[in-house]
Amino acid sequence: MPGTVLLVEDDAALAELVAFHLEREGYAVERTADGDEALVLAAEHAPDLVLLDWMIEGTSGIEVCRRLRRRDETANVPIIMLTARGEEEDRVRGLATGADDYVTKPFSPRELVARVAAVLRRVRPALAGGSLAYGGIEMDLASHRVRRDGDGVALGPTEFRLLRHFLEHPGRVFSRERLLDSVWGREADIEPRTVDVHIRRLRKAINDDGRLPDIIRTVRSAGYALDAG
Repeated sequence: MPGTVLLVEDDAALAELVAFHLEREGYAVERTADGDEALVLAAEHAPDLVLLDWMIEGTSGIEVCRRLRRRDETANVPIIMLTARGEEEDRVRGLATGADDYVTKPFSPRELVARVAAVLRRVRPALAGGSLAYGGIEMDLASHRVRRDGDGVALGPTEFRLLRHFLEHPGRVFSRERLLDSVWGREADIEPRTVDVHIRRLRKAINDDGRLPDIIRTVRSAGYALDAG
């Protein structure tokens, strides 16, 4: 699946049209018309991308964007603003607040889907090629080989999938529950604490049993992130 999109739009007809085109391309779409609910949904299950209308019920779109950027778990989630405000000053304000792109209404749904794909390609390299790299770690998706600083790293299948997910979203914090959904699948009957076991195994492998700096960051009460900083 290309990814999960949180669509925040209070025009019901437009939201239905946009969701239809996104879902036809394989995206999972979660919808709300309310800014406050959008913040709750993003906190519960960080999406891969947010389509955010400027003028919505409750908290405004520009404030939702600002708050998403302040949270660790959503700081790096790409945001595309949707708005009828086409003035240059408004576009600059939206981008300065943290939006990655800006689409002025009326727009073509096909163009919007193309914009979504383009933004995701920039932040998720796996969509554009056969390899991933971050913080000295290189992953060849075709041969299932991993290297860190040029040296091979031996990983089990689950650790490989876990690392791949982190490499696709560097810097983003994922809860145990989100990792279970993304790496093991929603149908997997696995306890969240199982994630900790595989994180330890992954750390041991990519950190060369403690001889290299730990690139996996633990965020208390939030989850884990691949973070070279």
